[in-house]
Amino acid sequence: MSTGGELRGDGRLAGALYLIVVLAGMHCLAYVPGQVGETLAQASAHAGMFRSGIASFLVMQVAFLLLPLALYRVLGDVDRRAAIAMVALAVVSVPIGLVAVTHRMEALALLDQAAAGTTDAMEAAFALSLQRYGHGLRVASLFWGLWLLPFGWLVLRSGRLPRVLGLLLVLGGLGYVAQVFGGLVPGLAEASWLRYVRMPAAFGEIGSCLWLLVFGARAGRVDPVRTAAS
Repeated sequence: MSTGGELRGDGRLAGALYLIVVLAGMHCLAYVPGQVGETLAQASAHAGMFRSGIASFLVMQVAFLLLPLALYRVLGDVDRRAAIAMVALAVVSVPIGLVAVTHRMEALALLDQAAAGTTDAMEAAFALSLQRYGHGLRVASLFWGLWLLPFGWLVLRSGRLPRVLGLLLVLGGLGYVAQVFGGLVPGLAEASWLRYVRMPAAFGEIGSCLWLLVFGARAGRVDPVRTAAS
């Protein structure tokens, strides 16, 4: 079991990686799409912003590959099987996200050509590339939710972060899953409540990020018998 000083240091490292994931994710998944629009003609006026979205997405993926490994150092002794599941579910989303962003890069190539003027065929190809990117993100987001379930469970059990954050992480993970599968049901995809089911994840992840970054992880209480049995 790690000492209190080691837990604080490992926790702050995890918090720093989490901050990169949060900030890069907010930029590429929320800010950039709202600025560049959905058509080739609109995006061509914000080519630099479009490029920055791809760059920040790549940064997010690298940080997200390292984040669960850092969290394993903080929570791995609490329940080894749950910690391994946390790492596996997070890491598997990275190649899915990287494949998805290649479609964004295809759209970027069209954006470069648009300087000489756009055609209906180019607009259609641009829309198709963004659609494929969106489909890839939908699959990746399933795992962005699933990894929060063991992560939240470990937070709840260990007490190394405030347990309310663990509850928010679990609820948020369930919200991600509900949104992915709900979007596949005819008539449910446009339901207004689906927009809000991921709100607990936002509060839980940002809260966990800031707590780890400022305070690190505290010793908490771990049941040695149950941990050994894990």
